[in-house]
Order: sequence, then C-alpha cells, then structure tokens
Amino acid sequence: MRESIVGPAGFIKGQVQQLHVLDYGLFKVHANGRVIGICGFLLVTDLGERILIDTGFPQKYADDVVAASKEDRLGGFGEVLALSAENMPKAQLAKSGVQLGDIDLLIITHTHIDHVGGLCDFPDVPILIAKAERDLDKPLYWGKVQPMDWPEREYLQVVEDFDLGPNLRVLLVPGHAPGQLALFVDLAQSGPMLLVSDAISRPDEIVEAFAGSWDEALAIKNGARLIFLAQERGAQIIYGHCPAQWPKLRKTPEFFD
Repeated sequence: MRESIVGPAGFIKGQVQQLHVLDYGLFKVHANGRVIGICGFLLVTDLGERILIDTGFPQKYADDVVAASKEDRLGGFGEVLALSAENMPKAQLAKSGVQLGDIDLLIITHTHIDHVGGLCDFPDVPILIAKAERDLDKPLYWGKVQPMDWPEREYLQVVEDFDLGPNLRVLLVPGHAPGQLALFVDLAQSGPMLLVSDAISRPDEIVEAFAGSWDEALAIKNGARLIFLAQERGAQIIYGHCPAQWPKLRKTPEFFD
C-alpha cells in the first residue's frame, strides 16, 4: 500500500472538458421527510483522463435494499427510495461511454455510506482522499456501523487546498466530516463550477448553522468560505443533497462543458 501527501504539482495533466453528474439514487431522511438525490461526478479531460468523484451506496443496496438496510441499521436514519443496478457506478459511467477500467483517479470527498460504497471496486486506481479521513481506522460509513476496511491501494492524501489539474482545484473543507473535500472546476462553456459535496448539502444548512455536523464550528467556517469563493468567482454551486436542485440538474449522458 503506497501512501503519499499530494504536492502542488498536481496529478491530472489535461484540462477538464466535461463534468457529468451521476445519479446514484434517492434517499428519504426520516427526521424531516426530506427526499435527497445521491450524486457522484465524472470529469473528463482533453487528454482523455477520467476522474470519478464518489461512488454512492454499496452494491448490496442494489441487490437487496431491505436486507442491506437491516444489516447496516440504516432504518434508524432513513430509507433508500430508489436504488437499482442503474444507479451504480458501472451503469452510470456506461451512459457516458466509460467503463470501470477507464477510471484514472478516484476521489472520495468523505467516507460516509452514500459516498464510499464502491471504494473497493477500482483495484488499480489511485484514491485521492483527505489525510484526516485516511487516518481513520476504517471509513466512517454510518453511525457506529463500520464494516468496510481500507483496500490495498495507492492513496494520495490531501492536507491543504491544491491544484489537481490546470482548471481543477481540490479544497479541504472539514466540518461535515473530518476530511471533507470540495472541488472547483472552471469549464470553457459552463464557466466556474463548485462541487461542494456535503460541505453544504443544501442552502438551508447555512441558516441551520450546520446542526449535526461532525464539527459544527468548522462546518460554518468552511461553508462561508465556499459561498464567498462561489460569489467571488461567479461559480455555479452543485450542492451535496439539495432536494430543490437535484431534479433540475443536467445528468449523464448530458454534461457541463
């Protein structure tokens, strides 16, 4: 297992030309009845590099959602409403003409169950992740349930903001999780795009002062930093789980360019 801290030189050589939003299913939060989309992203550069961001729920949820939810005790938090084989990375990538073996880099924004489910499914692919997440004994997964072990991979560990590619910047924004990441990509036609992941799951979370976050004070601080960046750069924000935004988002095979 190779471990390294990501340096300023970056890893991706080409300019990101396409941003695909991947549909990993729908989930209902019991506490408030909120129905949220589970999203991932595929970035494609002009040099043919392919970067997958997050992997959705584990495959077992597409195989048998009732059994999987019971095993993980997920019913105490919410309910998976829609998740089939079509919502797994393999099928979502196929809509973009990409196979699992075509992925050059896997980015995990944080290790909760709806982002880290396919962590082990890309055996020869380096994983870019915050050092604070990689330093955990196991991925966070859900509550006190932590069934996943870290796979044998090359880990590129993030300890600060840095440029991953010519028009792609990784932002370290802990708060929701110890090593929460966000990404800023500047596209030729669509313009600046800010993928905040669960650093800001939806706009109302700002008003709610990020209640329930791993570290609420850090979440407030980094949420404000992301909003300021979006305003400063005129960037469109794609939130982590915004019920109002999700149905309107352009999804693969369509893409932002």
